Amino acid sequence: MTAPVQIDEQRSTAERAPRGRRLRSLLGWGIVVVLVLGGVFVAIQVAARMPSDRGALDPESVGDSGAMALAQILDDQGVEVTVHRSRAEARAALDDGATLVMTNPYTLTDEGLEELIAPADRVIFLSTSTHLLNLLRIGDNAASDPSPVDAQCAAPEFAQVGTIRPERLFTPADGVEGCFGTDEAAAVLIDESDGATRVVVEGARLFSNSSLREDGNAALALALLGQTDRVIWYVPSFGDSDIEGEMPDTLGSLTPGWVTPAILLLMITGVSVALWRGRRFGPLVSETLPVTVRASETMHGRARLTAKAGDAAHAAEAIRDGSTRRLARRLGLAVNARPEEVADAAADRLRVPRGSLHDLIAGPLPGDDPALIEMARRLQELESAVDTSSTPIRTPD
Repeated sequence: MTAPVQIDEQRSTAERAPRGRRLRSLLGWGIVVVLVLGGVFVAIQVAARMPSDRGALDPESVGDSGAMALAQILDDQGVEVTVHRSRAEARAALDDGATLVMTNPYTLTDEGLEELIAPADRVIFLSTSTHLLNLLRIGDNAASDPSPVDAQCAAPEFAQVGTIRPERLFTPADGVEGCFGTDEAAAVLIDESDGATRVVVEGARLFSNSSLREDGNAALALALLGQTDRVIWYVPSFGDSDIEGEMPDTLGSLTPGWVTPAILLLMITGVSVALWRGRRFGPLVSETLPVTVRASETMHGRARLTAKAGDAAHAAEAIRDGSTRRLARRLGLAVNARPEEVADAAADRLRVPRGSLHDLIAGPLPGDDPALIEMARRLQELESAVDTSSTPIRTPD
């Protein structure tokens, strides 16, 4: 009766084992699926909340440095804002009742910028550079002062703006009106010569999404961009640049096109020939040397060379090294034991004070033949004494 019971128990155990493995496999796959779904969810959330990769004061950027908030305010005030990233389209969209708005057009040449702004009656530069100031002949840079200032000029559109904190000031040129500052330094420059209006202001911070609601920044933006019913907002980019760079001649540009394939073909041919004609290395084969040199001959030859050179220190080092190795073996120490350890072990074996043998085994090497002979004699005596102390003394029965 015991055998059938054992067979049934083994069968039930064998049935439970695959079932347990299947459950563990399903659980593992379930964990993998949950981790993948969690990673996809996190990636979607991060992508949705990442700031826009557009530049500063871009009217389609929701980032802190963008200007979408300003574009929406203008739209709420009834001003039609159209964004163009092509200078040709922006120029074609200009008419008598439109304002051309842009940041510093660093991607355009002087000729390209003049061609773009030529048909515009009103142009607003929301940021500027020293080169742009010189090109427009509108003013120069001045010392910055972040203190709050009001309009302090006769321009009627700035009457209700209030105060702002300018991030950059300019010195107006002759015939150019400066607002929000003094006669020597102003934050806004207005040039109305030649029948057109050109306005320059450094608004990278003032008109950004993060700072538009501070002080009178929004009111200043409306006063500048809300004077016409339409705003043509041009966004400079390197993709719309008219700057043509000239690359210097390189070895690759001066080389004919057939040289590189020819070099590659020669390299491939050389590797193929090396693999074809190269020697195949088989297993190592032991060969009998034609001459057998005994170790004693090598030892005597080195000794004669040392004696001929008169190098007592070298000879003493060899003698001491051999004696130290023999003493270490006789004292039960490791072969690579330090000389100080061998000296202490020998002193313990001979029952002499520790340190008394350090000079002999680990001290300075002799510099002449008499000192070499004396050291060799003392080492031989030390080895003999250690051998004698290691030999058991038999007592007569």
